[in-house]
Amino acid sequence: MSDNPDVIVVGAGGGGAVCAKEIGEQGLKVLVLEAGPWYGNKKWPEPNQERGRTSSSDPNDLDIGLYKKQHNMYENNMNDIVTGLFRWGPADRRRPPWFRSIPQRGFFWQNSGVGGTTQHYWGISVRAFPDAIDSHWPLSYNEMIPYYEKVEATLPVEFAATTTKEELFYYGAKKAGFSLNNTLDVTKPGYRPNVNAILPPNKHLMNPDYSLQQLSRMEGCTLAGFCINGCRVGPTVERIAKRSTLVSYVPLALKTGNVSVRPNAFATKIITEDHHEEGTRAIGLEYRDTWTGRYEECYAKVIVLAGGCAETPRLWLNSGLPRNPWVGKGLTTHYFDWVTGIFDERYLINLIGEPSASPFVGNTSGARLDYPGLGAMHVSGVSPGLTALFTYGFSEAGYHFLNIPGPDKPWDYVGRLVGSDLKQYMASYRQTMSILILTDDQVNMKNGITVNPAIQDEHGPVPVFHYSSTTADEKKRNKLAAIAADILKQAGAKTVIRSDWPPGLAIHAASNMRMGFVVDTSCEAYQVKRLYLADNTVQYNGLGGPNPTLTTQMLATRTADKIVEKYFS
Repeated sequence: MSDNPDVIVVGAGGGGAVCAKEIGEQGLKVLVLEAGPWYGNKKWPEPNQERGRTSSSDPNDLDIGLYKKQHNMYENNMNDIVTGLFRWGPADRRRPPWFRSIPQRGFFWQNSGVGGTTQHYWGISVRAFPDAIDSHWPLSYNEMIPYYEKVEATLPVEFAATTTKEELFYYGAKKAGFSLNNTLDVTKPGYRPNVNAILPPNKHLMNPDYSLQQLSRMEGCTLAGFCINGCRVGPTVERIAKRSTLVSYVPLALKTGNVSVRPNAFATKIITEDHHEEGTRAIGLEYRDTWTGRYEECYAKVIVLAGGCAETPRLWLNSGLPRNPWVGKGLTTHYFDWVTGIFDERYLINLIGEPSASPFVGNTSGARLDYPGLGAMHVSGVSPGLTALFTYGFSEAGYHFLNIPGPDKPWDYVGRLVGSDLKQYMASYRQTMSILILTDDQVNMKNGITVNPAIQDEHGPVPVFHYSSTTADEKKRNKLAAIAADILKQAGAKTVIRSDWPPGLAIHAASNMRMGFVVDTSCEAYQVKRLYLADNTVQYNGLGGPNPTLTTQMLATRTADKIVEKYFS
């Protein structure tokens, strides 16, 4: 089947796996090429040490025992950007990660492997702000709703459970003057539970007759936290609590009997031909086996790119496709920031009856505040190492003692903490609550991905990442940071720290192969027929601030329908 597919999809991450499943369900043969490894599959029992088999198309190949053996809760093993399980690099962890050129301070956070970056995402699956769509996109928000609903039912998504950090966040937000937004379609400022692709809590969670180990083998979230390191709670691969595409859409794709996934296959060139009616059209792909180094080719009637905001434009540019000034350009990243509150133990005992804010309990983020026109924010309880990095070690402002906030600033520190202050506040991890800021940054043609012919790896010229904020973006981010600091103060935090992250942090990278500029409303490239895109790149803007994954999956679902309708009806 994989030798003669109808459709080839590049990338098995947040969008590619969705598109493959939807096309496979309509009876077409699909080959998915994934650059990284496949965890939890019997054909790759040692995916980081041995080449294993070539491809898998059988859902019986999925193995929960292997999955749990390969995933663990050791932060460095999972998250180290050079050698970690979740990195942008080949399956063989003895080899270096794949190179990106980043002239400024920053990082392009992406994972290779089946499941893509959803392997370590927080599971947040919120819709775009309607006004961000209806005021700008060539699609209407109403057109998107049926596809949103389909993805929400498939994953499925749920409103997050309330644990201590969420309770504190709601308390502070109410005192700060905000009200509950009881809707999926947000049109005004307000707080609400996060809408997450995480199964509800295990119904036996509070039963003392069950150990945590027993609960981890059952269906349902254990609220054990640290989900950014991955999730290994569940009875089978397809019922893991956090619904990365590795455990949700990939098993569903295999069950169609029409989808084959080939890991360790890095796409290097789009093969085209000149057709007398269609003009330039895509007919196949060249890819490299990352274990053997051997180059191969495969052909299909339709090609779908879902490699993410670095690799999709890189592949276009390295393939010599027709020039388009918007290819790779217009990148948005949600221009993040991080604001943290430290609480006094005695205050917490009086307020909630316990001395800890418990940042390590519950979904990584179970509560949010949306502010159309500015962006969004959500409470964030990450593991100790990431908390230390995000709060104390990652800043554009430099050392905290060089940035004494004025009396008009709502935070007590800004920048990288060092010395006795650092030791004191790191020791207060259990009394810490952090808020991630997501700014509604605007499309800027200067931002995005180019390639440098002078810097090449084994897959060709490497992507070069450029991002700088505008004055308008800075104003929005500062307002959101002030709101977050006020919420923390209203909740009772005795100390507030603003990290002031650098702008070059691409976690929510999107919109650099934009609909209406590079692709049409079906996500087919204007200049290359039969070439479709199914990742964050096609988004027209930053959605107003909400996390981009659900919108990517919604569009990938819709694009699959458009592909079948146009070329296979």
